[in-house]
Amino acid sequence: MTVRRYTLFREYPFAPGDKIRIQGGKRAGDWEVTAVEGGKVTLRCPVSGRRFTWAAFCYHVEERRGPWPQE
Repeated sequence: MTVRRYTLFREYPFAPGDKIRIQGGKRAGDWEVTAVEGGKVTLRCPVSGRRFTWAAFCYHVEERRGPWPQE
């Protein structure tokens, strides 16, 4: 078994009312979660008030060393 560095991603359990900050990418900035349903999350910009609904997405959680792929 080869030990390699790999990155772990998990779907984040968003909940209405969450205040989040996304760093980097086209969704960068501060957001408030206003709805979560059907695999989608709706975010509201606290500055402009604009709302966007996107498919739920993953976040980088941590890097690990160990067997990869997981068996």
